[in-house]
Amino acid sequence: MTRYSLAIDIGGTFTDAVLLADDGRTFVDKTLTTHGNLLDGFFRGVGLVMDRAGIGPVDVNDVLVHATTVVTNALIERKGPPVGLILTKGFSDILYIRDEHRYDMYDPQIEFAEPLIPRERTWVVDERVLADGTVSRIPAEAEIAAIARTCRDRGIQSVAVSLLNAYRNGENEARIAEVFAREAPEIFVSLSSEIAPQMREYLRTSTVAINAYTVPITRPYLDALIAELDRRGFAQQPLIMLSNGGVIGAGKAGTLPVRMIESGPAAGALVACYFSRMFDMPDLISFDMGGTTAKACLIQNHEPLVTGTFEVDRRYRFKPGSGMPITVPSIDMIEIGAGGGSIAWVDELGLLRTGPESAGSIPGPVCYGRGGTEPCVTDADVVLGILDPDRFLGGDMKLDAEGARAAVGALGARIGLTPEETAWGIYEVVCEQMAGAARTHATDRGVDYRGLPMLAFGGAGPVHACLVADLIESRQVIYPPLASVLSAFGTLVTPAQIDLVRSQLAPLAALDPAAVAALVGQMGEEGAAALGEAGLAPADIGFVFGADLRYQGQQSELRIELPFDPRAALDPEAMRRIFETEYVAQYGLKLDDMGIEVVNWHVTARGRLPERSAATAARGGSAPLPRSRTVHFRGRPMETAVYARAELVEGAAITGPVIVEERETTIFVLPGWTVRLHPNGSLVADKMMEH
Repeated sequence: MTRYSLAIDIGGTFTDAVLLADDGRTFVDKTLTTHGNLLDGFFRGVGLVMDRAGIGPVDVNDVLVHATTVVTNALIERKGPPVGLILTKGFSDILYIRDEHRYDMYDPQIEFAEPLIPRERTWVVDERVLADGTVSRIPAEAEIAAIARTCRDRGIQSVAVSLLNAYRNGENEARIAEVFAREAPEIFVSLSSEIAPQMREYLRTSTVAINAYTVPITRPYLDALIAELDRRGFAQQPLIMLSNGGVIGAGKAGTLPVRMIESGPAAGALVACYFSRMFDMPDLISFDMGGTTAKACLIQNHEPLVTGTFEVDRRYRFKPGSGMPITVPSIDMIEIGAGGGSIAWVDELGLLRTGPESAGSIPGPVCYGRGGTEPCVTDADVVLGILDPDRFLGGDMKLDAEGARAAVGALGARIGLTPEETAWGIYEVVCEQMAGAARTHATDRGVDYRGLPMLAFGGAGPVHACLVADLIESRQVIYPPLASVLSAFGTLVTPAQIDLVRSQLAPLAALDPAAVAALVGQMGEEGAAALGEAGLAPADIGFVFGADLRYQGQQSELRIELPFDPRAALDPEAMRRIFETEYVAQYGLKLDDMGIEVVNWHVTARGRLPERSAATAARGGSAPLPRSRTVHFRGRPMETAVYARAELVEGAAITGPVIVEERETTIFVLPGWTVRLHPNGSLVADKMMEH
């Protein structure tokens, strides 16, 4: 009996669907994202791939995995229900004071994202937990009950609780949750001691506030998804992709929406690891460009970099520090507003710019013919001749080439350029933006990006990747099979996983083995329970341990992976050696006269790597005869060979410029590059040596 796995990835512009059979057959499709009701696009994509395979819901008998932008959309649109916040007396303005950091010292116009929960929905309780976790003052039950009744009367649907030092002891927060459960059980309560039990009050409060704000949106969404899947006859409960690259059950994910924010992009980074192992390339750059954003991620030793803090809803020129920080484990990537739907414009200096504003799926680029009026990156690709307006999505979605040319031409007329010159300018500017982001991302992490191969995917990634690679001095670009829907495919080859972090500040030389073992053991039990809900047996769950260390007196930490299980024994000397090695790699020196302290402990609970793969082997035979069309390259017309990807044969190298078309995306290879079909079905472009 054939087993089928299904993955749906909802992006800002397109919803991608992948149906994978256990014999390697794959069925893929894309449909425009339906922002009014995301489930409409979800089930439209499901129907398209099941129709292609000729199966019904009952035949999807392996996993059903979902990556979604529902949390990100809720935070950016700010259309959530009223949410309350409970803090320690004397700390009511923590979301406004932030961490008192100005992210640009010399710009007097800087802006910060407005707190999700305003002062008028913030309450304080008279309580205190000391820095060592001792409960100095218990909040009065009558005080908590009065707040609960007020919240209920004001229609508040969710409450965030973040008390001082609760990361060390959550007893007082738990007491508040108990009273709310009795006085206002319909209100969902998010506790910082459960959502983000880490030191630094503002980061912890921001994280739990975001979780509380999105729970009333994600829980009904996931409940509706589960109910509709059941109504249609699907037997599988959905698994949800998390920001750290793992998947957990929808029930658990519904209570932890803050972990779902980078859901889709994380899947893309994980599938880059899949291909790094397939090609035996330990280090590469993952480049994922869709309709709304572009993401770059560094893969080192077949694994993505992981960070403990990231931001959402950056308000001022997308600068770091202008958004809302979140302190949960996430794949470390850089994301910018540069996608196929990014709007092109002319700034006050008369310079051509793209993004970060996007036309999305509604109305979309002008060429979509859905009411868009502003020229976008995809419009420029059509004007240049890279995209064939009659073959977009295999011809199922015709593009309005004349409309695109008129919109791009009107923009160019403002700066004295022809439509073709303007289109090339848009193409070059968006590629330079992405190259600059990749350079910054790598340099900030002490990684030399020059010469690293690039894995290009996403609907718009293969269209632009060759120039981006050229700009960052990469000499090889890999275009994998299923490139346009690779993030969705990535959810099917990703193990169930959850990352947990707890703060326990202590000098490395004075660690208490019993205290560490108790803390890490509790985290391990919590991780195993979460994966058990996702259907894993205890024997299939493994653990990876880590810690955040710093020199005493410093503010920032470095994460290290531990070669031992802290539940069984500690090796502070090994931790010191690993930390110093990482510190030298990052900063070029170490501080021998400074003491080292442990800030956080990490536990990753992970299931087995799924044994799923797509049958994408290259075919033999004679090379096909190409078509050709004119592409406007750097302001001049250039006759360019056009191949269908399905017709290419293994081995033969094709010299650029060349276009390779498939139903869901188009690959554009520049002059000075060659492209060949790899035995595993990937296309590999190599830069020719200059003489």
